[in-house]
Amino acid sequence: MGSKTSSSTRAKPFIFFLLFLSSSLFFIVSTFRPKPNLINTHGLQHQAKISNGFNIFPKEFKGKNVKVGLVNIEESKTETVKVRFDHVSKDLTSRDFFPEYDEDEKWALPKCPEIPLPRKEDYKDLDVVIARTPCDKVKENKGIRDVFRLQVNLVVANLVVRNGWISPDVNQTVYAVFIGSCAPMVEIFRCDDFVMHQGDHWVYKPELRRLKQKVLMPFGSCQLAPSYAQTGQQKHSITLHHHKKAYATVLHSSEAYVCGAIALAQISNSTKDLVLLADHSISSKSIQGLRAAGWKIKRIKRIQNPFAEKDSYNEWNYSKLRIWQLIEYDKVIFIDADLLVLKNIDKFFVHPQVSAATNNMMIFNSGVMELLSKSFKLESYNGGEQGFLNEAFTWWHRLPTKLNQLKIFDGSSNEKHEIAEDSYTMQYLGLKPWMCYKDYDCNWDKLDHHQFASDSAHKRWWQVFEAMP
Repeated sequence: MGSKTSSSTRAKPFIFFLLFLSSSLFFIVSTFRPKPNLINTHGLQHQAKISNGFNIFPKEFKGKNVKVGLVNIEESKTETVKVRFDHVSKDLTSRDFFPEYDEDEKWALPKCPEIPLPRKEDYKDLDVVIARTPCDKVKENKGIRDVFRLQVNLVVANLVVRNGWISPDVNQTVYAVFIGSCAPMVEIFRCDDFVMHQGDHWVYKPELRRLKQKVLMPFGSCQLAPSYAQTGQQKHSITLHHHKKAYATVLHSSEAYVCGAIALAQISNSTKDLVLLADHSISSKSIQGLRAAGWKIKRIKRIQNPFAEKDSYNEWNYSKLRIWQLIEYDKVIFIDADLLVLKNIDKFFVHPQVSAATNNMMIFNSGVMELLSKSFKLESYNGGEQGFLNEAFTWWHRLPTKLNQLKIFDGSSNEKHEIAEDSYTMQYLGLKPWMCYKDYDCNWDKLDHHQFASDSAHKRWWQVFEAMP
């Protein structure tokens, strides 16, 4: 997914890179044609096999018949809606959903395979959707990359949205219940929507505005996530009203990136909060400068990478997970401190969790607190937080590469080392501008760093820095 490079020595920035899904894929071929079950609240409780579990729904369900849709459930003591499953074509692999490609090569852009979903007209007025979650491929130290599991989650999400969404201002409650030893996908069913967990049962009351946006997104990174969601000939603009948003970055273990963070704070005409998480290594003098630049400072304790060697470069890079503790915000865009914002990027807050550029830009909702406990179980493929997040979030949406343009170039001449005019940001790889001469990019001084050298990009950073008071 990263930008192409001709050098094997290229620095590895913090990116959100998705490992390929399991090659064993399944699709549901929907035969939801029979009408959903119509049972009373006692039958609903018996169907889900949760002892006293559905007493949490007294206002919605007490004394009324309840319509229930069953997903991936073979048998029931009530009338069953059968769902048949067909294997996906053997010609399709995980690369079809999460491929690597160059967005500039318009003639070679991939096309997302279809994931069959139930027909909308066959399922109306559902109050509850109950699904059996596929958990047979769960490994404690690996993320779950089962496309069948993704499909079951998307089927449930679509049924919930279709039956609950009446208009942008009028919704009705539809619960989602998952049965299985593993939880539903946190990328689709948020912790904020969680109601209860008892035994092998997980109950959610989804916020339909957020869930609707997710079901209208592409099935994978095989297609850029649009700022709107499109179905058929209609475009549905998704806006999140009255939600608090912020840009965030993290400084830990040394003060090497303080100057970078000060320049980063000059985000073009943004109205969002700027939040910087800093550990004890950042001095009070630096904190004073960071605050003057515009950052709201929060002190943190570092998080040690359980898989890193002592005193290694990545020993404390799990500290970035502290961003998920910014629960006072509804949505956060994470940016590394060696990045410069060239034009306003506030419009990208409209995208859902988890959205990521191919390099180092992430959008997520706060409050995913189980990440901290997972960090001691999930193995990182590259030994860092990048690989860990890759395991924790296996379904994500692709943002344009121009949102996080890397300062890396092909060719040796300076004429070819220019910033693209349509770039939103520039991430400074190699030797950083504040570590070089003001009027000269010192990456030119090292032959193996020529790919990171650009006099115009270097000059742009210093222009921003010197324009500050």
